[in-house]
Amino acid sequence: MKKTVITVVGKDTVGIIAKVCTYLAENNVNILDISQTIVQDYFNMMMIVDANGSSKKFGELADDLENLGGEIGVQIKMQSEDIFNIMHRV
Repeated sequence: MKKTVITVVGKDTVGIIAKVCTYLAENNVNILDISQTIVQDYFNMMMIVDANGSSKKFGELADDLENLGGEIGVQIKMQSEDIFNIMHRV
């Protein structure tokens, strides 16, 4: 299983978690771990997910999430776990 890291950052509003999680569920992406905080009206969430069950390719999921972020006023980034593993090997 290849894990993927999703980050969501922006001004806190109602429904951010619901909209992101709904998109993931509709695309068969399993949330393995999730952490979220709000600091002075700013929302920050990090998820570790397994996207192997999705029929969409990584790039399409990443683009969809970025577009969803634009719709709801937050920045959403999706990155492969490999990036973090390589950074820690250097």
